[in-house]
Amino acid sequence: MNDWTEGIQNAIRYIEDNITEPLEVSDIAARAYVSAFHFQRIFSVLCGMTVGEYIRSRRLSLAAQELSSSDIRVIDAALKYGYDSPDSFTRAFTKFHGVTPSAAKERGAALKSFAPLRIKLTLEGGSMMEYKIVEKAQFTVMGISRKFNTETSYQEIPKFWEEHFRNGGSEKVMGMYGVCIDSKDSGSNGMEFDYLIADNYMPCQEIPEGCVTRVIPAGTWAIFPCSVKTLQSVNTKIWNEWLPNCKDYKLAGNYNIEMYTEMCDDPAKQYSEIWVPVEKV
Repeated sequence: MNDWTEGIQNAIRYIEDNITEPLEVSDIAARAYVSAFHFQRIFSVLCGMTVGEYIRSRRLSLAAQELSSSDIRVIDAALKYGYDSPDSFTRAFTKFHGVTPSAAKERGAALKSFAPLRIKLTLEGGSMMEYKIVEKAQFTVMGISRKFNTETSYQEIPKFWEEHFRNGGSEKVMGMYGVCIDSKDSGSNGMEFDYLIADNYMPCQEIPEGCVTRVIPAGTWAIFPCSVKTLQSVNTKIWNEWLPNCKDYKLAGNYNIEMYTEMCDDPAKQYSEIWVPVEKV
């Protein structure tokens, strides 16, 4: 994709044009020329919210406008804006606006407006990002796997690591990698992915009970060094600084990897890397 922001804006335009229709993440991502797996990470970093949060906020904002300016019934507004029942619509509407849908129909009701997003990248000064492009052969990882939803993964994955170490999981899996892999068999259309706390797998090893293996294909990787402390900030810079300005490579593969060295008491001193699969443009 040559124009990063144009692709994301195309996706937002598609959402707006189909806001009252069923929306699938894969269809939205196609407008940005990336997979659903990568699109949701890009969108979250650039927009500060998940795709699902954006769609819900826009629908609830438009529903409020229609309720306050027309004679549409609450049940019809609920169905129009994607809710299965008036009760679920009322709960979401009240949480968002602070008033019920019925109250929104009254003159002078205080309602919240959520405008469509426009993506605009601005340069506020140069910044350096250390990275290297590496060719890696196919390899296999072995570890503990769990499915996560993109809407809650940032909160839930750290809990997964805490639970793993608290329960003595490091006796089976030390945790050299954190591996995100698209969960194609989940029927979630990109909303779910598999996350593994993993180590390198050797064919001579016996796979411990409760563990699985995953093959990581051979390919090209952009590797970004960081520490455990700076991992999140470096990850953000990859999506909103490095990739938008990278003209030689584009995203490839529906997976990415965090690499961790031996545990250290000081997160600022524990060396880590973020591996992003890429291919030549």
